[in-house]
Amino acid sequence: MTEPTVRSTAPLRISFVGGGTDFPHYYERHGGAVLSATIDRHAHVTLVPRHDREVRIRSDLGHLVEYHLDERPAYDGVMDLAKAAIERMGIDRGLDVDVRSDAPPGSGLGGSSALVTAIVGALAALEDRPLSRTEVVRLSYAIEREDLGIAGGWQDQYAAAFGGFNLLEFSGEGVAVTPVRCGGERLQRLRDHLLLCYTGGVRTDLGLIDTQIRLYHEGREETMVGMKHLHEMAYEMRTAIEGGDLDALGPMLRAAYENKKRMNPHIADGTPIERLFVAARGAGADGAKICGAGGGGYVLVACRPERRGAVGAALERLGGQLADFGFHPEGVRARRDDRVWRPRP
Repeated sequence: MTEPTVRSTAPLRISFVGGGTDFPHYYERHGGAVLSATIDRHAHVTLVPRHDREVRIRSDLGHLVEYHLDERPAYDGVMDLAKAAIERMGIDRGLDVDVRSDAPPGSGLGGSSALVTAIVGALAALEDRPLSRTEVVRLSYAIEREDLGIAGGWQDQYAAAFGGFNLLEFSGEGVAVTPVRCGGERLQRLRDHLLLCYTGGVRTDLGLIDTQIRLYHEGREETMVGMKHLHEMAYEMRTAIEGGDLDALGPMLRAAYENKKRMNPHIADGTPIERLFVAARGAGADGAKICGAGGGGYVLVACRPERRGAVGAALERLGGQLADFGFHPEGVRARRDDRVWRPRP
């Protein structure tokens, strides 16, 4: 009997503002909010069951991991997300697993969470296991944050599981996911005002998130003020986007970046980001921000459509790589033969 092949995808995301306020140490005391939109770049997973108890995991980066299910895998930094997902979900059969991503690791687009969410979706489809979107989020979060001890918040798992353009509100009582009212022509106008640029480098493990958490617990005033402003700006930017006030977008992204630096002054250290931003502004950009925790990866630039060519050329002259993208409304999906698996609302 031919074993079913399962293929799944989960989207990457752009975090417009609010990143860092989705960490429990902050939102449980102050509340938090993130404005986030998924894009048409994904993490991809293919699963094929085996007739033995061997697990083989391959990645598009050239990694190959092999182990037996009767021996707990070693978490050694190589394909750990897949290993931990298989372990947590109690998979009791051998698998061939292939994973790839449309963005490099550390890009700032939520790729790690998208990957683990895609793996959870693929394993659930393989096992005919119904899950809600919130259950997918909690499983993915537990795999990353608890099983592997990877520092971070909740926004990326919610983006990958729910999909779409959302205001995510965090508190000690739970998480609210509210779609942003920006569809059709208005969403295309927003896209026309944005450039996504790869800085030509990927952050390594710089400990930026650990530093951010440490500065908060030390009571550093600038960190606290920056986080408060980022929290408030999630609502302000949502209002501007829903109202079609795209002239406000650039200054807001610029303010988001400045407050991100207040939260953690090291986010651009050792990167060309400041030079890229100066060049972009000189070519007519209205504002820009880092995607993710910093240290490299992608940046988001706002400019009027008629300035896109000049701004893009200025970024490319300094080694920036423009990335075409569109907004994507769907979260994690999987296909097993001719059946589609998706999480329940």
